[in-house]
Amino acid sequence: MQMSVSVSGLYIGKARQRWDGKPPSAIGKLPVTDGLDVGLEGLAGDEQADRSVHGGPEKALHHYPADHYAYWAARWPEHAGRLVAGGFGENVSTVGVTEADVCLGDRFRIGTALVEICQGRQPCWKLPAHTGIDEMAVAMQKSGRTGWYYRVIEEGRIAVGDTMELEARPLPDWPLDRIVAARFDPRLDPAIAAAIAALPPLSASWRASFGKKSQGSFSEDTTARLKGA
Repeated sequence: MQMSVSVSGLYIGKARQRWDGKPPSAIGKLPVTDGLDVGLEGLAGDEQADRSVHGGPEKALHHYPADHYAYWAARWPEHAGRLVAGGFGENVSTVGVTEADVCLGDRFRIGTALVEICQGRQPCWKLPAHTGIDEMAVAMQKSGRTGWYYRVIEEGRIAVGDTMELEARPLPDWPLDRIVAARFDPRLDPAIAAAIAALPPLSASWRASFGKKSQGSFSEDTTARLKGA
């Protein structure tokens, strides 16, 4: 069990009003070059506008693989200039590790902090509003290129260039790409949903979602999340 990549970018942002008639957002992150303290709710200086769906202990850090941006730039070449690392509101960027390479519950030492993968990202309407690509949230969800969230197990300090070392993999049979695909599969086998809901590292919000999907008859309406109210 070995995995080691370097942090290629760190990003933080402040909540501000960006779109008429819409709530404020902190998706517009800016790169930082100095090291940052990371606490149980994320990087020092970072904000989330709507704490009911963003931030908190189980969404303390969002990691997006910079590897994916070439795919998005090829799909929308007219937007290639903005489809670069940091462009989706992530906090942590790396090259060399994607959803297929990590598992739910993986624990990584990043700098002096210890973090744990607890869910993938659920793209929302703020992503197309931010990028100017109307289909962006739906396309991200369908592709599975969502990135993931960490909970912070041990507070510490992270800087660009720090090594990200895998310290524990308790669930090798549950790669994150499988979890993400299952989360957005409207025809998911209820037995698989129940098995995922029982995985200890899973975030509370995704546990509740998989619990509903395990009932078989549950139908999820994603219109408000993907397209806005």
